[in-house]
Amino acid sequence: MFEVLAFVYENYWRGDACPELTQLGRKLSIAGFEQDEIAQALLWLDGLNRAAQDVRMDPAAPAAQPPAGTSLRVYSAAEQDHLGAQCLGFVSFLESSGVLPAPMREIVLDRAMAVPGGPVALDDLKIIVLMVYWRFGEEPDALVLDELCDDASQRLAH
Repeated sequence: MFEVLAFVYENYWRGDACPELTQLGRKLSIAGFEQDEIAQALLWLDGLNRAAQDVRMDPAAPAAQPPAGTSLRVYSAAEQDHLGAQCLGFVSFLESSGVLPAPMREIVLDRAMAVPGGPVALDDLKIIVLMVYWRFGEEPDALVLDELCDDASQRLAH
């Protein structure tokens, strides 16, 4: 499924440029993806669309209530098991860096919890974060984008 999502991200730079899910499914099939991967990705994208419709990213909007500076996000046992310490640490890193606002964090967590199996791999979580940015038509900061697209296994420790 994540190969399909990466393909969608690379070929449709903005979420609003992406065709309807039915047409997207046909294009993905033509591109050579397996039907079960396409079905999983389309179901996942539909959930992303529904979650994004419920969130207003404009902080000036009356419905947007940013959390207080002293608020704390507590992860359920199911979230901890499904995401694992590495993914939760990465989400915390993005949030504390100021690049993942609370509403987007909640969508990232929702979409990560929607991934079958578990625990979610860090590379898969990075694709989820990219897809959430993509859905809102936002491009992450260059350093964040580098972190999301970087293969940490290729790094050398100094």
